[in-house]
Amino acid sequence: MKFPVGVIDKNNEELHKVLNAKMDQVNARRLARQAFKDIQLGIDHILFNLPPSTFVDLTNFAHINSFMLTVLQTPCNGLKMKESFEVNSRGLEIFCKSWLPTASRPKAAVFYCHGYGDTCTFFFEGIARKLVSSGYGVFAMDYPGFGLSEGLHCYIPSFDAIVDDVMEQYSKIKENPEFHSLPSFLFGQSMGGAIALKMHLKQRKAWDGAILVAPMCKFADDMVPPKFLTQVLIGMANVLPKLKLVPQKDLAEAAFRDLKKREMTAYNVVAYKDKPRVLTAVQMLKTTQEIECRLEEVSLPLLILHGEADTVTDPSVSKALYEKASSSDKKLKLYKDAYHSLLEGEPDEMIIQVLSDIISWLDVHSFKHSSSSS
Repeated sequence: MKFPVGVIDKNNEELHKVLNAKMDQVNARRLARQAFKDIQLGIDHILFNLPPSTFVDLTNFAHINSFMLTVLQTPCNGLKMKESFEVNSRGLEIFCKSWLPTASRPKAAVFYCHGYGDTCTFFFEGIARKLVSSGYGVFAMDYPGFGLSEGLHCYIPSFDAIVDDVMEQYSKIKENPEFHSLPSFLFGQSMGGAIALKMHLKQRKAWDGAILVAPMCKFADDMVPPKFLTQVLIGMANVLPKLKLVPQKDLAEAAFRDLKKREMTAYNVVAYKDKPRVLTAVQMLKTTQEIECRLEEVSLPLLILHGEADTVTDPSVSKALYEKASSSDKKLKLYKDAYHSLLEGEPDEMIIQVLSDIISWLDVHSFKHSSSSS
């Protein structure tokens, strides 16, 4: 793992040991994030150009096990953050985080679904703060096996099980009297877009809209193995499901257009950077095939955002989603020359534009909901 000179003292053996540990198990991921989070917040990225918060020092972060232990709840410049672990109905310890404005009641609640191999604790930290500064409450979680949640790193034995886990956690938050009457919006990036769509298809009336950023409705052709190899992988998934074997292009290179920001992906120390596991790849491929066949069933208000030069998820399927969705309220924005990571890997002016488009859409739809409710 390479970092810019001066970021980590070459003599700091303890920190290097933490960061170079095998991240398959959650304790190693939690230790790495704890050791590195202050550095993450200090990187020179437009998403982090907000005053840094004061974090609680938790020496035994990786060894804490409780039903609902709050590890951080720090007001900072009108922002209240809370991190917790919650054991779900499958007995898995799930990492959850919320960001809320302190000066006023949120206009709406935004529920985030992160992408493949990712976490809600790095780049999304900056996105969440921007949303809170515009008056929104934001909720996020790491899926089982991702980020700081329990489970084998980036192993998806069942995509539907992950969707059910997210539905369970977010439904519980929505039932909280503090948030129950707020309009609620899904916000899915990449694989998180597929999770958001599947949640909608399972909960037709539960959500007031969805923001989908480069949604994983179909992989770009270059990202999918040839048909014969796909059949081999499907067969292997029954025998060696956890094996890290599936060939894949460098995702940072494919997703981040801005070279300086591409280098910053190294700071995402709990992100999955190995080859995809066999069953994970098969589950994701089957999910895209299912969603592509069910585009007409999508009926909630939609904001679909996609880079025209995206070589990870296919922008043509975002166009198809826009055209085929039965939603009466839908909007598609395609960004010329933009890659996959619209909010993290583009030049600053593009990131500002995408954030502005998201917040403008949220403002209109939150006001619309409030007006209809009154």
